[in-house]
Formats: sequence, C-alpha cells, structure tokens
Amino acid sequence: MTTIPLSDARRELPSLIDQAQTEAITISRHGVPAAVVVSPSRYEELLSALEDMEDLASIEASLRDTSPSIPWDQVKSELGLV
Repeated sequence: MTTIPLSDARRELPSLIDQAQTEAITISRHGVPAAVVVSPSRYEELLSALEDMEDLASIEASLRDTSPSIPWDQVKSELGLV
C-alpha cells in the first residue's frame, strides 16, 4: 500500500485515482494516516466481506442462544399464514 502526504495528494489526485484501481492509497496528514483511496470495485468487495462477517457473527450468536425458541409452525399459525 502506498502512503502519500495530503499536500502531495492534492497535486497528484488524478494519478492517485488511476493508481487506486490496482492498490489502496493511504493519505496522511502530519504523518498520520487520514484516509484511504480505493477503487469502487474494491470498496464493494470490502463491504460485501464485512456483511458476510456480520452475518456469520449473527449466526454464531444465534447458535449460542439457549433461550427457548418458538416452532416455525406455531409462528405461521399465529400470523395466519396457514
């Protein structure tokens, strides 16, 4: 991953956007990472991976839940779906 100071990023923005198509670019302010530029496709991949991880965490939490559950047939009946 390339890191570039904000002052240089302002001047080189068009080329940074091109470069972000193949790698993430970190923009630093006073030597501290302040932002990351990634391509839209990589951003979508990262969001999708995050959603998958959140789904897995929810499944794991559900499997650990020992409280009594309501049978699906009872739920459908109470909702008038059968």
